[in-house]
Amino acid sequence: MGRPGGAHTVNLTIMTSPGGMPQHIAIVMDGNGRWATKRFLPRLAGHRQGMESLRRCIRACLERHVGVLTVFAFSSENWNRPADEVSGLMELLATALAKEVPQLLKDGVRLHFVGDRAGLSDKVRTGLDQAEQATAANSKLVLNVCFNYGGRWDIAQAAARLAALGQPITEMALHQAMAMAHVPDPDLIIRTGGELRLSNFLLWQAAYAELFFSDKLWPDFDEAELDRAIGEFNRRERRYGQTSDQVATPGPGQKAA
Repeated sequence: MGRPGGAHTVNLTIMTSPGGMPQHIAIVMDGNGRWATKRFLPRLAGHRQGMESLRRCIRACLERHVGVLTVFAFSSENWNRPADEVSGLMELLATALAKEVPQLLKDGVRLHFVGDRAGLSDKVRTGLDQAEQATAANSKLVLNVCFNYGGRWDIAQAAARLAALGQPITEMALHQAMAMAHVPDPDLIIRTGGELRLSNFLLWQAAYAELFFSDKLWPDFDEAELDRAIGEFNRRERRYGQTSDQVATPGPGQKAA
């Protein structure tokens, strides 16, 4: 069956990554506030510095031929933060869209904003739509920005869409109704900031992802730390329920891991 709602999909032929590179990297960008607090700066200063780290990470993924980068920018639970921080984050997003989209367009990055837009202002929703439309023809890197997103929300909205269409709720149908159905599931999920949890990020899609936890706060995350995560990914054996012997000796039509 096709994806309910007829949403745009990305041509998966662009997702090949040479040299053992994970095809899809997802990142929980944690530690902006703590980075600022350690320097006696307002928390919003940490989020601004985090934008520079994201720029650096996008460039690094382009250079390493990663097909998809997904970042957790604002969770549905983040509305519970202090009002001035939330309003500052909204303003930062609007400013970043105006400033960053021309460069992303030039670099061949296609933007997708994943999350519930119902609670966002008209200004922010318009900015998201315009950024997606402006970069829709790009294919070097798909950048998913999860904003007002939660993994439980994604599962619930997928089930609700199927129910509204009168379609059976099966594993395949749910997968195709997810907000991230336009890209493959992540191969590698990185969380910065030293915390050891997913915090409601890509709960469905993380089923077979390799997890890497970095002690670096997000503003300090650099190319060397990304390469350390990728190196660790390449040392893992991805079995998908099989034994090591099965992975080492693939059956007909299968490739060795």
